[in-house]
Amino acid sequence: MTAVSPDAGRIWTAARGPLLIGVIILFTAVVITLLRGGGEGGSLDPRSFRPEGSHAVARLLEQNGVRVELTDNASAVDGATLFVTQPNLIDPSRLQDLSRRAAATVLLAPATGVVGQVEAETRQPGCPLAAQAGAATMGGFVYEGEQRCYDSTLVRTGTVTMLGHGAIFTNRDLDGEGNAALALSLLGQHERLVWYVPSAADKSQQKSLSDLVPAGWKFGALQLGLAAVVIALWRARRLGRVVPEPLPVVVRAAETVEGRARLYRRSHAAEHAASVLRQATRDRLAPLLGLPAGEDPSFEIARRTSRSEADVRTLLYSQDPVDDRGLVALADELDALEDEVRNA
Repeated sequence: MTAVSPDAGRIWTAARGPLLIGVIILFTAVVITLLRGGGEGGSLDPRSFRPEGSHAVARLLEQNGVRVELTDNASAVDGATLFVTQPNLIDPSRLQDLSRRAAATVLLAPATGVVGQVEAETRQPGCPLAAQAGAATMGGFVYEGEQRCYDSTLVRTGTVTMLGHGAIFTNRDLDGEGNAALALSLLGQHERLVWYVPSAADKSQQKSLSDLVPAGWKFGALQLGLAAVVIALWRARRLGRVVPEPLPVVVRAAETVEGRARLYRRSHAAEHAASVLRQATRDRLAPLLGLPAGEDPSFEIARRTSRSEADVRTLLYSQDPVDDRGLVALADELDALEDEVRNA
């Protein structure tokens, strides 16, 4: 008989490849997390002290009594100024809904309504809306709107203000020209500012798997499922009762005994083999003596033979350890005892 269970070597050989890949992925994730520094270093992030961050303007707003609320999934914007750093990542219908509910909305470089693009540089306001702020670093996209400032790179229509460039909000450029004054006038219109930093993983943009599957594929999957059920029911009707089949070969009893003996010897189970031999002898002698199965036959054997009851009981029930040589001797004694009973 050959062992088919995998040993430790086989398990390691099969598992080391996936294990190595998992370790590499885990190591890469840890390195990326450490390099990102907790996620507080993004562009226009009010927590970031980096040049492209916006901690300075957020601090100025708080000093002027404006409560800054950073979020990546804006919902409660009623009565507040809504500042969206990446409006192109938000569904247009949701962005319109947020703009209607907010008291004022500032959108940075939206893709809608663009009519041109210019370099970012110091520009004059050219409109009453930003006259007090004066010259500022503006540029980027050019828009159409009701009120147009800085060569139409800042426009306002109703309560919605669109900017083509965000340099005035960064730590690097906040102290240049009238950037700080313009940033405060745009973001400090109300006592509460919702600073919305959407991303590609914005919860409002996430869809379930079923939403991503086309309707035709869903209908096809439904048809395949129904077909599978029909086929299963059709095949199940043809299944009958279990039919026993004859073995392809006949194994002789002697070969079975020898095979089991080799297994006992390989596992050094001499004591277990001795217990099996004693039990088999008791089971064969009980019907010869007219005793029910499981009853001690020692008394009847001693009565019919010249052996004492104590010797018979020791031979049939002893738990003393034996080795291979003692097992052979025990088998001979049990055969002799059975012969004596049969010939008595």
